[in-house]
Amino acid sequence: MTSEDVPEVYVVTGMSGAGRSTVAKVMEDLGWYVIDNLPTALLPQLVEMADAAAESGRGVPERKVGIVLDIRAQGFDDLDEAIERLRAKGWSIRLLFLDATDEALVRRFESVRRPHPLQQGGRLLDGIQAERERLSDLRSVSDLVIDTSGLNVHQLSRKIHPIISADVEHSVRLAVMSFGFKYGVPLDADFVFDMRWLPNPFWVPELRPFTGREEAVSGYVLGQEGAEEFLDAVVRLFEPVLAGYLRENRKYVTVAVGCTGGKHRSVAVAEALSRRLSSETVETFVVHRDLGQE
Repeated sequence: MTSEDVPEVYVVTGMSGAGRSTVAKVMEDLGWYVIDNLPTALLPQLVEMADAAAESGRGVPERKVGIVLDIRAQGFDDLDEAIERLRAKGWSIRLLFLDATDEALVRRFESVRRPHPLQQGGRLLDGIQAERERLSDLRSVSDLVIDTSGLNVHQLSRKIHPIISADVEHSVRLAVMSFGFKYGVPLDADFVFDMRWLPNPFWVPELRPFTGREEAVSGYVLGQEGAEEFLDAVVRLFEPVLAGYLRENRKYVTVAVGCTGGKHRSVAVAEALSRRLSSETVETFVVHRDLGQE
């Protein structure tokens, strides 16, 4: 069986309230066959059925299967073993884990007035912490962890879309995320750069209303002493790193660029880094996590 013959399978799991339903909708919109909370013992049968349907030209376009699971799924604690058994048979399986801070999850559950699956009559936070402990090993072996704490439904959809839709076999997808330190460092960041050493356009009255996406602010930020040297240094740093990711078949990396509020310096630098790091083997896209914050 060649790499072109096997189905592409994403198993999506993570903390309750972290956005699984949003990811499932994005996958369905992109033409994936998505099934929710399948018992883990049936994963091999589902993948084999998808493969057979694709070969016959019925049911599953391009062998793209999304399996969305939460902690209530039958046999969930054996999920990592089920995935490894499928990989041993030659299936291409990727495990996507959605995470968020306790504070973000509490807000989301309170807004929909629903109990946590593990709350069992106790406090909401007790259920969240019990789930986090139970999922800690699975999170550590996931191929991709995404922090949804500061993302609304539309922002999460925009972030997931290029990950799910990318079809370049031997490329790294590199997300460059701007953020504000006052809203917290992204949990899923592989690298974090602090831009608070640059002068803040917030204190320039004519620049304050604008963002780092606009030329006036971008020119101001990137024209500061050390800014271009910083960008050059980051590009040099990532040359061996990205080459290593390609060798190890690591498909997704998040580079987080922060400033105080996530509106000016981090946005301008994230846009510039995305342009510089893009190449034939590296597909970059930008996510501005806190751009709409007050």
